Amino acid sequence: MPQVFKASEFAMRAVFDDDYLFKIPAYQRPYAWTTENADELLKDLLKSLREAPEDPYFLGNIILIKHEDAPDSDVVDGQQRLTTLTMLLCVLRELSSSEEYTREIDAFIWQSGNKLKGTQDEYRLSLRERDRDFFRTHVQSGGGIQALLELDRAGRPDTQMRVIENVEHMQTELGSLSEQVREDLTQFVLHQCFLVLVTAKDRDSAYRIFTVMNTRGLDLSPTDILKAEAIGDLEERLQSEYAAKWEELEEELGREKFRELFAHIRMIYGKDKLRVTLQEGFREHVLSEESGPAFIDDVLVPYAKLYELIEDAAFVSTENAEAINRYLSFLGFLDNFDWIPPTMEFFRLHSGSSVDLLRFVKRLDRLAYGLFIRRADTYERIDRYGKLLAEIADGEPAGQEFSAFDFSDTEKAEIRERLAGDIYLVTRARLPLLLRLDGLLADAGASYDHKIITVEHVLPQQPPAESEWLQDFPDEEVREFWTHKLANLVLLARRKNSAASNWDFKRKKHEYFVRGGVSPFALTTQVLGEDEWTPKVLQTRQDELLAKLADLWVLN
Repeated sequence: MPQVFKASEFAMRAVFDDDYLFKIPAYQRPYAWTTENADELLKDLLKSLREAPEDPYFLGNIILIKHEDAPDSDVVDGQQRLTTLTMLLCVLRELSSSEEYTREIDAFIWQSGNKLKGTQDEYRLSLRERDRDFFRTHVQSGGGIQALLELDRAGRPDTQMRVIENVEHMQTELGSLSEQVREDLTQFVLHQCFLVLVTAKDRDSAYRIFTVMNTRGLDLSPTDILKAEAIGDLEERLQSEYAAKWEELEEELGREKFRELFAHIRMIYGKDKLRVTLQEGFREHVLSEESGPAFIDDVLVPYAKLYELIEDAAFVSTENAEAINRYLSFLGFLDNFDWIPPTMEFFRLHSGSSVDLLRFVKRLDRLAYGLFIRRADTYERIDRYGKLLAEIADGEPAGQEFSAFDFSDTEKAEIRERLAGDIYLVTRARLPLLLRLDGLLADAGASYDHKIITVEHVLPQQPPAESEWLQDFPDEEVREFWTHKLANLVLLARRKNSAASNWDFKRKKHEYFVRGGVSPFALTTQVLGEDEWTPKVLQTRQDELLAKLADLWVLN
């Protein structure tokens, strides 16, 4: 049978080498990594360099269409990483004060032609045609980055803005380090960082591989590998019994959440960010302590039940169950799930005391939302929750006086400042925050199971000429100040209507903010009680909302 694909692990120095010329096909989506994505990668690399410079660092899988006898490699999956790693090398090159070191880094960015080898001068990574010249001129070419940072950014395409922002961020972060640390980082990236290159001979094969890796195969296969390791050596009767238990859990949770469960369990045991593959981390931290039937009976099954309970906010008790589940629901609004492992572990250890559980989720609500509002990155969140897990494991008293819950005065000030800012412009934060605020204002029976929930401005973003809005807000500066503030935002249980958004206040609140005469959201109902919408009303409302949040999360 002919070989359909080949998968091999390479250090970065062998990836950016003459055997590969990576090209991003035109049909691929544009480069889209944000500074948060790039920063997470950079911080992870620097942390690994500090703590384990001799250990390998796994960067993930890259899927290619490539024939063995030619270096040309169409990238089917992995362009975000390849592009960001190229930018990292380019920034390191530009910051180097050594001409020799600059030339050496440059060799990994572009291929120097060699007549005897039959090669030409060519960049090792070529973006999509529409982005290629920009990237070559302003990033890959020597000296291009300085010109990139001086470009006028108005009206630039999203791809170019992502490149500019990420290069600028890396330039700032790496520029604050010593020359020696930057050189050490370069060595680490090239020699200790590894990619698995999965190559196929045609597009159909490559996309079959891509589909498998991203739905049911290699990307989720750590659980399949761990299953074989956990029960593979058992006698046939026990293999069947424990395979059935395993598959029942997987079916009940769904394959994606089942994989997430393994990540959460590894976090509980490892208490830090995963820096290797999931199966390697799981093997090191979990299976080294519990294996075979004991792992399935004493670890996997109990944690699966806890995960499902927490995800569904379905805690059952004669006391405090409603309040506990309400806090779990609020935590479920967040855009990350890093809070789940410590919650699972605390519930495992204290399931018999609903009083302790309620105290815990209340304080966790404060911690999780504080990190969320500050837009703490993955590294900071994992570090804080790892500390919390360590304190839970140390057997702290049931009062939950965990230091990981504490905010410094500086952190509290930053949270207050961000809450008082233009919340609407923080795209990923605005809806979860407004839902949490609405939950604070509403009674315990409020439901958020609507199919669609959107955030709407009361004062429109662009009020039409000669509208009453311009009479109530004649000062453009004042109008712009209030437009995106917390006080000017409400929730709707349907999609936005751009025409209705600009209606005058009285018509808007009666015809747009309610359906069937009742709004399901306390935030919106409060607005319905106002006779006018002016800067004075907004100031009063802003002060009241911020005071409630500050009191809830003890921010003063």
